Amino acid sequence: MINQLYRNLKLTPPKILILGFAIIILIGTLLLSLSVSTTDHRGLSWLNALFTATSATCVTGLVVVDTGTTFSFFGQIVILSLIQIGGLGFMTFATLFALLIGRKISLKERLLLQEALNVVSPQGVVRLVKTVFLFTVLTEGLGAILLSIRFSFDMPISRAIYYGIFHSISNFNNAGFDLFGEFRSLTEYVEDPVVTLVISSLIILGGIGFIVVHDFLEHKSFQKFSLHSKVVLCTTFSLIILGTIFIFWLEFYNQKTLGPLSFSGKALASLFQSVTARTAGANTLSIGDLSDSTIFLIIILMFIGASPGSTGGGIKTTTFVTLLGAAWSQVKGKQDVVFFRQRLVPTMIYKAITVSLIGFIVVIIVTMILSITEAETNFLVILFEATSAFGTVGLSMGLTPDLSTFGKILIALTMFIGRLGPLTIAIALTHKQDKEFYRYPKGRFMIG
Repeated sequence: MINQLYRNLKLTPPKILILGFAIIILIGTLLLSLSVSTTDHRGLSWLNALFTATSATCVTGLVVVDTGTTFSFFGQIVILSLIQIGGLGFMTFATLFALLIGRKISLKERLLLQEALNVVSPQGVVRLVKTVFLFTVLTEGLGAILLSIRFSFDMPISRAIYYGIFHSISNFNNAGFDLFGEFRSLTEYVEDPVVTLVISSLIILGGIGFIVVHDFLEHKSFQKFSLHSKVVLCTTFSLIILGTIFIFWLEFYNQKTLGPLSFSGKALASLFQSVTARTAGANTLSIGDLSDSTIFLIIILMFIGASPGSTGGGIKTTTFVTLLGAAWSQVKGKQDVVFFRQRLVPTMIYKAITVSLIGFIVVIIVTMILSITEAETNFLVILFEATSAFGTVGLSMGLTPDLSTFGKILIALTMFIGRLGPLTIAIALTHKQDKEFYRYPKGRFMIG
């Protein structure tokens, strides 16, 4: 099938990825618009179905209707399936299916997998797919068991098992969909260490990227990890720690958020919000009650996002740290950007700048347009929603359900761009260009 797309439609790998995700979203839209998908047996309107299918496939979690009360069991399974396919990527599932029926994976399919998983070389990519699938099944399974046990104290066992499975898959894939109703997310478990730590762990494991997971399974020693894995792990945990400290400090006396909680409850809530802010979308604190300074901090974390080759979005941790490294090198008057005694090639720095700049431009344009179409809404709320959509995070200050028709379409498009745009651009930049047989003379102008 992939070979036919290459040959008949002459599609490049990035275009195939975009087309694949678009088809999945359209199928999800059709299924969610069926009467069997909703509890009132009327189905969703095409716009709300499209928005929900996009949010699930792009593992975002922004919703225009409440997942737990609006959708029937069938509708919730459709959403869960879209989350799983969107999180791991349709090419991963296509490859697994091909392996199960005993078909060999062609070179062109390996190249497409290389681009879909954002790895350097097609060598070993099929083995990586097997690792991804096995790790996903084991992690989601363990998360489901732990959450089911905890939820069984609050609800019937059958419902607890279903909730455990749903929330394990949703949070491992960094989607943030929940079934608790009334847009509450996990607020009733704000001081619960089991729910907080299990879901935080699922989010982190889904967000660090499968390349890091594969590195750990292969080497089990940080010293033997690739440069990519070392940078991802250090950046991820630095952001989590710093985010936790700042949220704890900024919200400590806020009586609508951390104020009424015990000290341990404050710590747990701050940790969870720091983890989920970078890509997941679940929350144990009411986002609308956070202070403006905390909201702005979360916007920054959402824009950075998860790591390459993961289930999360954003410009990615490696992009962010590359920019910091480049700035630090300039300040210190050094020519090279160095991490762990290895210097980055200039093309990596150019890619980081390009992805960041395009992401910034997308967020600014979407925010500007929404400030016109949703004129009565606070600007910070609009910026928060636009960044959440681009970073495929799913956190909301309550604007999404009240968006205009145009606003819903724009946010859905932003989620799609956030899931595929920066990645597709980075992929396109890795393609070999035609050799240049001449170079222009050097030119200089003032910077800064």
